[in-house]
Amino acid sequence: MTVSTQQDLHDVVTRRHSCRAFLPESLPGDLITSILNTAQQAPSWCNTQPWQLIVTSGSSTDDFRRALLAHADSEPHISDPDFPKPAVYTEERLTRRRACGWALYESVGVERGDRAGSALQARENYAFFGAPHVAIITTHTELGVYGAVDCGLHLATFLYAAEAHGVGAIAQAALANHAPFIRDYFQIPAEQLILFGVSFGWPDQDHPANAFRTTRAELEQVVRWVGDPA
Repeated sequence: MTVSTQQDLHDVVTRRHSCRAFLPESLPGDLITSILNTAQQAPSWCNTQPWQLIVTSGSSTDDFRRALLAHADSEPHISDPDFPKPAVYTEERLTRRRACGWALYESVGVERGDRAGSALQARENYAFFGAPHVAIITTHTELGVYGAVDCGLHLATFLYAAEAHGVGAIAQAALANHAPFIRDYFQIPAEQLILFGVSFGWPDQDHPANAFRTTRAELEQVVRWVGDPA
């Protein structure tokens, strides 16, 4: 890998962020295909390529948005994902989670303790933050956690490919909270487990929700060296 190629990759990876406000214009079909073709090159266990995607555009996105919002509003406290959510967040994981949430709420003018304001912002998940496209990603039940890990690699590749094209995207575990509804809506087979959604489109650069950035831990916090690095 040349220095310039490595720098290009580093720039894309560090520039990417979770986009939480989109312009309404649809992406060109060939651009979406290009992103998906790049994501298709993601590595997977024994090359099983377990990911299956449903991708919406145009009125199909709008119809899904209206239906999911109505469902989420009628069942605001229901969480029924195919994969269990974390039971608890502790230590640095809790600290990082809170810092991300507080930065988001501060960017859109929601003060700490404003439960109504934070709930309204959380509801934007089910409006796809105004995105013109949504991908629902599933994996076959027979692969268990291995399929989920492989789909995570596919997701990361998708996000970086989108960023390389100037396309905004956000991975949304929140959509998986309503897995039974989404399964019925798209007639997804029972053996395909819903992992997450990805909303994507042209980012609204002027929206305050897109103004903040999360931080990353220093290597010393996540790497244990055994032996001296070359």
